[in-house]
Amino acid sequence: MALDLFLMVVGLTLLMVGGEAVVRGATGLARALGVSPLVIGLTVVAFGTSAPELAINLIAAWDGRPAISFGNIIGSNLANIGVVVGATSLFRPILVRGVVIARELPMMLLATAAAVVMGFDRVLGMGTDAFDRADGLMLLMLFLVFLYYTIGDFVRERRSANGAADEDEEQSAAAEALGKNALITLAGLVGLVGGAEITVDAAVDLARAFGVPEVVIGLTVLAIGTSLPELVASILATARGHADLAVGNVVGSNIFNLLLVCGITSLVTPIVIPPGGHLDLLMLALLSLVLFGVAMTGKRQIVRLEAGLLLFSYIGYLTWRAGQAML
Repeated sequence: MALDLFLMVVGLTLLMVGGEAVVRGATGLARALGVSPLVIGLTVVAFGTSAPELAINLIAAWDGRPAISFGNIIGSNLANIGVVVGATSLFRPILVRGVVIARELPMMLLATAAAVVMGFDRVLGMGTDAFDRADGLMLLMLFLVFLYYTIGDFVRERRSANGAADEDEEQSAAAEALGKNALITLAGLVGLVGGAEITVDAAVDLARAFGVPEVVIGLTVLAIGTSLPELVASILATARGHADLAVGNVVGSNIFNLLLVCGITSLVTPIVIPPGGHLDLLMLALLSLVLFGVAMTGKRQIVRLEAGLLLFSYIGYLTWRAGQAML
């Protein structure tokens, strides 16, 4: 047990160092490429911070542990909204702009709706409630649509930046730093993934020592643990004045988790909905709608009161859910 606690400290240290490097490198990449931090957050950072979920779910699927896969995917998305957005907005209110509201938040809602529908097969008269291989293919097709539009944004912004770069020496100098910023970002992502892996492994060993069910491990320890990269990256990005990167990271990560991670995992082996899983799906849909709603209100800013609503709703549900599963 002492070794597990030590490893958790090591993992959390790697997360902090890696998160700082990701934010610094990603913002540098955005300047060098002439695109907004939001696009980098939706793609590079979101994919990197979703890597722990992908690795853990593929291993769990291969080992025949669908409860862990389900709990980690859905639980990570719940944690991204409740903990990452909630804690980050409590630290400093986040302004939600442009493409996040216009397309990415609705895309996240679409991905969530698709997952909810696919999880209620019996209601639709389609047999066992599970994400099967057909569902996995559909999710991956939706992911390709997301990539198409996001990369289209990247290309358009890049062309616009190239047009201005001929007359802007500062832009040209930033472009020369592309390789350096890419290496910093890559090193940071390695630190985030490695730190998350160490932290999660230690936490799972501790949870199992106390006899916690696998679905609870997936929803709590693994979900929160694999959301630590998003939390660290988002808080540091907000602290450095790049709230766009923080919002893009969370929204992009949720889309990656549902469409890419769940899609690939379902192709490896069907993910059967565990007991209580339908409530988890409905809670994810509810929190996603609340996030969309608070982002659309007033000045399109997630203020501390709204952040508190997200955070405490998540904590309340997770406490109740863990208690029910332990009975």
